[in-house]
Amino acid sequence: MAKKASPYEIEVTVISAEGLRLSRNQPVKKNSYVVVRSDPFNTRRTGTDREGGSYPAWNEKLQMELPATARFLTVEAHSGSSLVGAANIPVSDFAAAFLPLNHLSFLSYRLRDARGGKNGILNLSVRVSRRPGPSGSTEPWPGVPVAADGKAGVVTGIPVGKINHV
Repeated sequence: MAKKASPYEIEVTVISAEGLRLSRNQPVKKNSYVVVRSDPFNTRRTGTDREGGSYPAWNEKLQMELPATARFLTVEAHSGSSLVGAANIPVSDFAAAFLPLNHLSFLSYRLRDARGGKNGILNLSVRVSRRPGPSGSTEPWPGVPVAADGKAGVVTGIPVGKINHV
């Protein structure tokens, strides 16, 4: 059975990391990179930072699908073949119903090593966009009321203060 394409696309910019360590007393020295997963079939990887040590910087944009069923993004920091730390980012942190499409969210997450201990911070930004439909048009984010002028907000037609609460 063919996999259905997601109507949403995300642009994840992996900016930098802070305080990465291979063990409690051993900081990362080189060859660090980040892997981002929206599901097992959608994985992207940054290039390798060879000089940043414990404070690498990538500033690299990764484009990927965001499945409608996704509940979180998984980000993993690696040094060579070693997993340094990982974090699960709830999709609601950057794609909640009250955020408009193309809103740029800047996020920082604490990474946890394989034992659950704190191991650095990852800084990134995420932008959610809607893939163009067959006609090339895009629809508003589901769940966001849209006014007659096309702006997100309160649905027009009901004057404020005229709503009767029962």
